[in-house]
Formats: sequence, C-alpha cells, structure tokens
Amino acid sequence: MKRHGKRSLSLVVFIHLIILSGHVLGQQESSQTSQKSSKEPFAGAWKLISLEQRRSNGEVSYPMGQDAEGWIMYDGSGHMCVQLTRPNRPKFASNDFLKGTPEEIKSAFESYFAYCGTYEVNEKEGFVIHHIQLSLFPNWIGTDQKRFFEFSGDRLTLSTPPFQANGTQQTLRLVWERLK
Repeated sequence: MKRHGKRSLSLVVFIHLIILSGHVLGQQESSQTSQKSSKEPFAGAWKLISLEQRRSNGEVSYPMGQDAEGWIMYDGSGHMCVQLTRPNRPKFASNDFLKGTPEEIKSAFESYFAYCGTYEVNEKEGFVIHHIQLSLFPNWIGTDQKRFFEFSGDRLTLSTPPFQANGTQQTLRLVWERLK
C-alpha cells in the first residue's frame, strides 16, 4: 500500500509538472506571438514622404531638404535599417571613394544619414525603440533611439522625443509610406 501511495504521489507530481510546463510554454508562446503581432504592422519597406524638424518656437525646417529621400525597413523578427539622403548629392571628382577631397567628404556626410540594428515595439505607450548597432554617426552606436509611432492606412509617422540641438528644443517628424 505504501508503495502504491508513493507511486500515486509521484504520478500526481509528474502530472503537475507537465501541466506547469505546458502553462509556462503557453505563456512563452503567447509572449512570442504578442511580440510578433506588435511588430507585424511595422514589417516591410517604407519610403520617406517627408522629414520635418520642428522647433519649440513653432518654426519648421527641412534638414535634408523638402524633397528628402529615404527608406526604412523592418523585418518581422526584430531587425531594422534606415537611410536618409538629400536628392541630387554632388558626386566626387574621382570614382575612387577613398580619394574624395575634404569638401566632398564633408558634403557627403552632411547629406546622408543611416543606421541599423534591432527594434522593439511598445504598443501600449505608442513607441518603438531602435537598438542601434551600426550608424554613420558613431556616437549612436550602442544607443537606444525612441520613436513615437502612428499608423494611418499605408502611412507610418515616426516622431522623436524632444531633444536639444543648437540651443533649441526640437523634434523630428518623419512620414513614411509602405512600399508595395
């Protein structure tokens, strides 16, 4: 009888462990599904429609020009990449990119911006975090860049939190259209 009791107790413990592990796995799967679903609206390639810099005094400017170009890409597994440029950038005199003059190099740097890394979405608070792993601006490597998001049809608007630049508080607002 004792032996049967131990076996029954072991069986009960075993069943509880199976139920518990199923519950834990179910929570992990639910969390992964939730992460995938929160990334789903972002997944794809987007073309830049506008890039505005808004100062606290209400002044609006266009740091890459009113006809700035760019792409941002998100994949469903959490990777992203963005590239922004002024159109009609002047070419270097040489076809060897290592032989640019200081002026050509400065102009190329000032008219182009890019970074890539991973991202995570906070749907509840309405922001996405870009975890930057590579960047044209080296100071951003290893940083997290927060962007508030809003979807409207095939458009995605990303806005920075307020930041200080040239002694003025400002934000950037980028409007993207999904590529088909």
